[in-house]
Amino acid sequence: MSFETDISRIEEITQKLNASDTSLEESIALFEEGMRLAKALEKALAEAKRSVEIVLGDDPREAEITPLQ
Repeated sequence: MSFETDISRIEEITQKLNASDTSLEESIALFEEGMRLAKALEKALAEAKRSVEIVLGDDPREAEITPLQ
């Protein structure tokens, strides 16, 4: 799945977990799915951060950043 799809699914899970008619069993399954997605998203963000750091060089504070036009 894509990052955006995973974020959307986490939002759906959150809504279902907040619903009062969700059973305990379903809540546990949703929670487990949400945690798996959260870990995958955290990994994707860490990889994206590392990619940006590589592009910027060893010291991001010295990188020259120009605004998009």
